[in-house]
Amino acid sequence: MKKLIPIILALFGTAAGVAAGVFFAAPAEKDTAQAHTGTDCVVDGSVADTAATLRLPDEPSEFVKLNNQFVVPVVENEEIISLVVASLSLEVREGTRETVFRFEPRLRDAFLQVMFDHANAGGFNGRFTAGTRLDLLRENLRMASRPMLGNDLYDVLITEIARQDQ
Repeated sequence: MKKLIPIILALFGTAAGVAAGVFFAAPAEKDTAQAHTGTDCVVDGSVADTAATLRLPDEPSEFVKLNNQFVVPVVENEEIISLVVASLSLEVREGTRETVFRFEPRLRDAFLQVMFDHANAGGFNGRFTAGTRLDLLRENLRMASRPMLGNDLYDVLITEIARQDQ
C-alpha cells in the first residue's frame, strides 16, 4: 500500500498537468477557421496576416540583427524592480540590409518606445514570455518600424529576451 500511494499521486499530478495544459493552451484555430500565426494586424479595416500579406512565398528575404541589445527598466511604485534585455533581428526583403542600417537610430528609438510602453502596461511582469504577450510585442514592433521600412519589412524577431529582477 505504501508503494501504491506515490504512484497514484504521480498519475494524478500528471493528469492534472495535462488537463491544465489543454485548458490554458492557445486556441489552435481562429473563428474564421484559419490557423493563427500570431502575426495578425489590421489592414484596410480587416484582420490580415502581416507576413502572408506582404511577402510572397517564393520571395527571398534576409535577416538583419540589430547591433546592440535593448535594455528596458520595469518600474513599479517609482522604483526599478527589474531590467529586461532583448535582442532583435528583422526579416526584410533581400537587398534591404543597408536601408535597415541607415534607419537603425530611428528604428532603435521606435523599438525602445514600444518596449517602454509594453513594460509600463505590465507586459514584462509575471509570465512575460507567454505567447500572447510576445505576439503583442512583436506586432507593436512591426507597426513601429513600418514608417521607416514599409513593405520591405516582413517580421521582427525577438532572438533573445531575459528579465533580471533586482
